[in-house]
Amino acid sequence: MSDTPSHAYPLRSIPAADVVDSLAAALQRISYAHPADFVSALKDAYAAETETAPRAALLQLLVNAKLSARALRPVCQDTGVVHVFFRVGMDVRIQGDDGTPTPTLQTLANEAVARAYTCTSNPLRASMIRDPLGDRTNTRDNTPAIVQIEMVEGNSLHITVAAKGGGGDVKARFTMLNPNESVADWVVDQLPGMGAGWCPPGVLGIGVGGSPEQAMLLAKQALFTPIDMHCLRQRGAHNATERLRLELFERINALGIGVQGLGGGHTVLDVKIRHAPSHAALLPVALVPNCAATRFMSFELDGAGPAAFPPPDPALFDGIPDAYPVTGALPIDLDIVSRSDVAQWRVGQQLLLSGTLYTARDAAHKRLAGMLERGEALPVDLQGRAIYYVGPVDPVAGEAVGPAGPTTATRMDAFMPMLLERTGLLLTIGKAERGPVAVEAIRQAGSAYLMAVGGAAYLVSKAIRSARVVAFADLGMEAIYEFKVENMPVTVAVDARGRSIHDFTLRVISG
Repeated sequence: MSDTPSHAYPLRSIPAADVVDSLAAALQRISYAHPADFVSALKDAYAAETETAPRAALLQLLVNAKLSARALRPVCQDTGVVHVFFRVGMDVRIQGDDGTPTPTLQTLANEAVARAYTCTSNPLRASMIRDPLGDRTNTRDNTPAIVQIEMVEGNSLHITVAAKGGGGDVKARFTMLNPNESVADWVVDQLPGMGAGWCPPGVLGIGVGGSPEQAMLLAKQALFTPIDMHCLRQRGAHNATERLRLELFERINALGIGVQGLGGGHTVLDVKIRHAPSHAALLPVALVPNCAATRFMSFELDGAGPAAFPPPDPALFDGIPDAYPVTGALPIDLDIVSRSDVAQWRVGQQLLLSGTLYTARDAAHKRLAGMLERGEALPVDLQGRAIYYVGPVDPVAGEAVGPAGPTTATRMDAFMPMLLERTGLLLTIGKAERGPVAVEAIRQAGSAYLMAVGGAAYLVSKAIRSARVVAFADLGMEAIYEFKVENMPVTVAVDARGRSIHDFTLRVISG
């Protein structure tokens, strides 16, 4: 008589090649296809939103989602740091090639990332650097992946893969509350200080309990579950976790931060919570947001071959136009626009930009500032010109440039007084709010800050008719490009008087 329990799982081998093939295919898929529930939630928010600026931003996100899925090109230029969550059955064996050692899951994940991010038909932007305290050299293929491994009962391999952009993770928060303190109050208090750099609307992941590092992991893992807030609101809460989700959803959306920080009632589409047992004297709480470029998927391998991923259902995009409407916005010729023209613009006004603009991000700004300090001539004449804060994806055949959405403007705030005063720079374009130093510099110069929609990178790239590197080519995607654009949609976020659309939002929060 066998001593093997009747519920025992037979040992199962899964070829290493199936893991790599599946992960690489999943990474390509999530680069251009949001989860269906996220698109549906965006559509619901668009239908319900009544304010002009956030409604326009929601429409751009929806058009971008449709165009990206159709073209198989990234929804956002920040194609993310790869997170792979392995749930490995105790009766699973990863089988390497005959005669070779069995590779680690980290090795397999790295191989998949390198393959996906250097794919010639859909190259993805590499963001990972090595030696963060040293020379910060880009790894060029976005490796290594961030790998988490959990051993569970069974004989299958469950994988969740996510491409997490920097704008969301940079706004992560952690605290250690006393057990009698309110988790809801702490979370709501964090939102105004997070600004709009995480590209709302999105989902908030909340981790409660465990140890400090466990709470952070719980918060991130909470993001990778389907959006079901509409169902929860209809049926009501059944436990403390669901009550907290409902409370946070209502209170956060009542703050008036809204889509891209433009106001309105749709800052979050859902709030997800995971919790774990903890020490009786501790209440660890972590918060991690998912941005408007939400990208993840889950699949399972059982030894029968690589996972198959059907294309997105075209019906998901029913009712979404094939292009962003250009009616109702003020057309601007960047090659002739003057300070007197800029002085007439008002906060919240919608513009369509055509003409020449230059790109520059952190590294290029640092070089430009150094050249000005040394009295050297700049490689580009910025007098009366516009700078767009962007690091684009490499183009494929038929594209002037790959997806080219904005990066967070506040990182360039410290350079604003020098550039505006000493170069004659007229306009800057990015995402999210500007800090007090930048706003005051803009006011003194009679300049303006224009906001493009974070997470609508492919849509923005369709407005770029030509692109060429004109300076600092060694910086890769952070080089200075010259773009020729046609009808690029933006919103006036800080006008020539120093009035900021985000200051208005904060007045709503406090009032």
